[in-house]
Amino acid sequence: MSVKIGKTILRHGLMLAPMAGFSDRFFRRICFEQGAEYTVSEMVSAKALCYDELSRSGALHKSADLAYIEPGAPPTAVQIFGGEPDFMKRAASLISTLSYRGAAGEFPCAIDINMGCPVRKVTGNGEGSALMKDPERAAAVVRAVAEGTSLPVTVKIRAGWDRAHVNAPELAKRLEASGASLICVHGRTRDQFYSPGVDLDVIKNVKKAVSVPVIGNGDINSAADAKRMLEYTGCDGLMLARGTLGNPWIFCEISAYLDGKPYIPPTDEERIETAVRHASSLVNGRGNRGVAEARGRISLYTKGFRGSASARASLNSAETFDEMKDILYSLLDRKEQDV
Repeated sequence: MSVKIGKTILRHGLMLAPMAGFSDRFFRRICFEQGAEYTVSEMVSAKALCYDELSRSGALHKSADLAYIEPGAPPTAVQIFGGEPDFMKRAASLISTLSYRGAAGEFPCAIDINMGCPVRKVTGNGEGSALMKDPERAAAVVRAVAEGTSLPVTVKIRAGWDRAHVNAPELAKRLEASGASLICVHGRTRDQFYSPGVDLDVIKNVKKAVSVPVIGNGDINSAADAKRMLEYTGCDGLMLARGTLGNPWIFCEISAYLDGKPYIPPTDEERIETAVRHASSLVNGRGNRGVAEARGRISLYTKGFRGSASARASLNSAETFDEMKDILYSLLDRKEQDV
């Protein structure tokens, strides 16, 4: 099993999904180390990026930080969202050539289009998964982005807007014809948000409908889940999202399964050291803002430890990196006391 995206070839097609507030460059780095072959940035507003270019103010929108790819990083796509083809085309051009204000780092390997975000502040503007209700506009957006960049254009969609309008297979055909070179399918409708249960049939039907690679997404929390999705849908690769939070080793687990090798889980010490390093990278990269961002993310690594509930509460009120580090190491101290 391999996936080709332009000049990029992924051995297993294991990808980290774009997750607002989580899939920043710091977490992407950790996932790459644990076996992710490809990642996608947090979503960047096409309109905000373009307005940055028109602004006379010296202040930058956060778009530049969201689109930043670290030097030497493995294959990474930048995801953009918007419902207006002209803005999407311009944003794709700016990102693929690193021509926007504040641009730095590596060039992306692809431009990804968000047609899956379910939150109201995005869909209310006709963006994200709202585009699935308007196939003509969705296709126009893909055409515009393909015209604005020489990079591969990929699209992340859902099963449909709601359960009465599951149109992913039909929409995927239009997107492929408009220039999409890969389609990722989250097997839930917009109205399901992230509720339990994913529709594998819709991913299977998208795979049958198009000739470009199809990536399956939704409820992949173990190698067993990955096996089930791959075998049932015939998809070409997997995009992992919430199953990676606090557990980037899931990429190792799935890689081991695909290679027919035994999986060796991380030790408790490795888990805590990774959490400490994750917190350190956020604080060093973003200062005081990094402390606030780290609280919820780092607490996810504590699952399964004795005293994890109280540790999470303490982490969520920590004011410094040193506080976080002491709280995390205390979980290992408790383990040693139990021995």
